[in-house]
Amino acid sequence: MIRPDTPAKRLAGLLLLVLLTGLALLYALTSGSIDIPAKTVLQILTGSSGNVDNNQLSVIVLQLRLPRALAALVTGALLAMAGAFMQVLLRNPLADPYVLGVSGGAAVGALVALMLGLGSAMISGSALVGALASMLLVFGLSHRRNRTHSEHLLLTGIVVATGWGAVISFLLSASPDQQLRGMLFWLMGDLSHTRMPALESLVLLACLIISLPLAPRLNLFVHGPLRAAALGVAIQPLQWTIFVLASVMTATAVQLAGAIGFIGLVVPHIMRRLIGSDHRYLLPASALGGAILLLLADTLARTVLSPMLLPTGVLTALLGVPLFLYLLNRKLA
Repeated sequence: MIRPDTPAKRLAGLLLLVLLTGLALLYALTSGSIDIPAKTVLQILTGSSGNVDNNQLSVIVLQLRLPRALAALVTGALLAMAGAFMQVLLRNPLADPYVLGVSGGAAVGALVALMLGLGSAMISGSALVGALASMLLVFGLSHRRNRTHSEHLLLTGIVVATGWGAVISFLLSASPDQQLRGMLFWLMGDLSHTRMPALESLVLLACLIISLPLAPRLNLFVHGPLRAAALGVAIQPLQWTIFVLASVMTATAVQLAGAIGFIGLVVPHIMRRLIGSDHRYLLPASALGGAILLLLADTLARTVLSPMLLPTGVLTALLGVPLFLYLLNRKLA
């Protein structure tokens, strides 16, 4: 493992993650019910494939696998970055993007759209509206006297998430049987019907660009708001910025792929061991690590019981639970 002693070694770690992300993307494009050689995939991506067989394979790669793989990459990056932000905001290593009820609001919006039989664009839009509404509700209820305490924010988020869970249970019990399977798959996290994530990619890029100048203040904030304030950090605007960025990233990921757990919880822990706690390196490293993990999980979901497709969220849970328990035991040892 690379020891994060110096900036050069941290940069080397980031370059290694970039390489692994490319390999994970290539693995996702080559694997499936029909295995396609990596050389053929590269020819298709570069437009140099000319024969009939390659033209048929290009439909599989460009129209089926590439949109799903890119959606997994973007979703994993968004969730991992959101998890890193939430752990800073709440100063709690067990915080993840779903702890404040944002995913619950998104799920309610998406399930209502599914019950009404609306199209995929309306489902995504409804999920995004529900997530943003939940974000405003949680932060509004926890904001008192121009101050927002992390404990109050956490408790408010847990209560709101519990309320959304009750609404979800009601919607599932009241939904028609023919729609129930699709709703359950969406709740477990599913990339089967994703599209090319152009807008979501722009959201990821914008959040990364906005977040990097915040990194020095985040490095101070993790030691407590009082110490950060004594060193000149404006606490309230920073809290607002962290919460909005994390919520927007979570909402964008949830409306794209459903509720996929453990990415935002596990990946920041792994990256801290590889890269260190400096958020100038931790945030992009978390994005790359989340992309790698979700790409691998989604590829396994497509191939492990092929031709049957598993919900991607099931694989992330199966991978995330033992991995997090291992990391936790290593930390306590």
